[in-house]
Amino acid sequence: MATKKTAPKSYREIESVKAYRRLMQGYYLMATHPKWFGKKTAWITSGGPVEPLYAMGVLPFYPENYGAMCGAGREAVSLCETAEAQGYSRDLCSYARLDIGSSISGKGPLGVLPKPNFLVCGNNICGTVIKWYEIQARKFQVPLFFLDTPFIHKELTDHTIQYVRRQMEEYVAFLEKACRRPFSEKRFLKVSARSVEAVSLWKEILELSRSRPAPFAAFDAFIHMAPIVTLRGTGWAVRYYKKLKKELENRVKNGQGAFAREEIRLIWDNIPIWYDIRNLSQLLARHGAVLVADTYTSAWTLKPLDLANPLESLSRSYASVLLNLGLEHKVANMSELIKQYQADGFIMHSNRSCKTYSLGQYDLKKKVTELTGKPGLIIEADHTDSRSYAPSQVEKQIETFVEMARTR
Repeated sequence: MATKKTAPKSYREIESVKAYRRLMQGYYLMATHPKWFGKKTAWITSGGPVEPLYAMGVLPFYPENYGAMCGAGREAVSLCETAEAQGYSRDLCSYARLDIGSSISGKGPLGVLPKPNFLVCGNNICGTVIKWYEIQARKFQVPLFFLDTPFIHKELTDHTIQYVRRQMEEYVAFLEKACRRPFSEKRFLKVSARSVEAVSLWKEILELSRSRPAPFAAFDAFIHMAPIVTLRGTGWAVRYYKKLKKELENRVKNGQGAFAREEIRLIWDNIPIWYDIRNLSQLLARHGAVLVADTYTSAWTLKPLDLANPLESLSRSYASVLLNLGLEHKVANMSELIKQYQADGFIMHSNRSCKTYSLGQYDLKKKVTELTGKPGLIIEADHTDSRSYAPSQVEKQIETFVEMARTR
């Protein structure tokens, strides 16, 4: 009797994902039940300085990460609609709307979130977070610390570094008051050292995909970036990324790619379309196209911290994140990614929700193509609100673009 042969899978599963799930389940258990672990919690923006929080034993919670979870689980629309029913405009960031909607309704993948002890907001990613965090601070009646980072059009000046440095000192004083204990320089240096190690590991993991075939696709990075955001500065993140890096290094050694076919290498720009990651991944795989790098996850490869002067080093790093830089910096960043990863083209997500990330994309696309000779495609969507997405239209655009990139 003949046995039925099954077609080989196009995608190679990452074995470390099991450890990843355990890690994130543990983190969210602490985040939703902080009193069980004797922890204070702080809601913090994704570009905010987390190292001082861990140094004070405070557990950070990221509404944007939670928003990505809601988007991937297709729970974002109903939460956005809850906020909109209260008068919040649909033109606002969907992360902000669903976070506000979740806090109003008590609904979401984690249910009712515990009241934070305080909030930390940095405007190095966008301006919307300022009012968003003010709203939540008023709702929960808790303190809010705001870190202002001037936008960098050309060069990062000493004046800007010192301006942010003074605020870092105010941040430490704020934490001492909120936690009612002195700031430990010794613990801060230990956390900073772990942050340096985790960031270095994450950077090395992403750079492994310069190999052909790429062992780690951007769709993988979108998922496995969670520890570098939420657990940066902890031994947990370091241990996990060591494990993941070892697995991917073995793939490179054995010539194994994330996908069975890799005929076209592409770069992704902007936040993922969280609710359609799987479909887009499969669509590209059918055409032998792989996203080998992206501007989003590489934004957490912060400049190395100088442990001899950690506060000033943090000031430099957090002031110069990608979204706080001008167009020339973004052109150089995208062009370098194309060069380093030997990409055949790039896809840009024109994100209805993220004005900061999407502003100037048409100029960016034009300039990058002029510099590299590689074609680019701009697709329109929203990172979590699927009402602003036409999947069939986007699929046709991508299919046409991939075939064009193939023949260039």
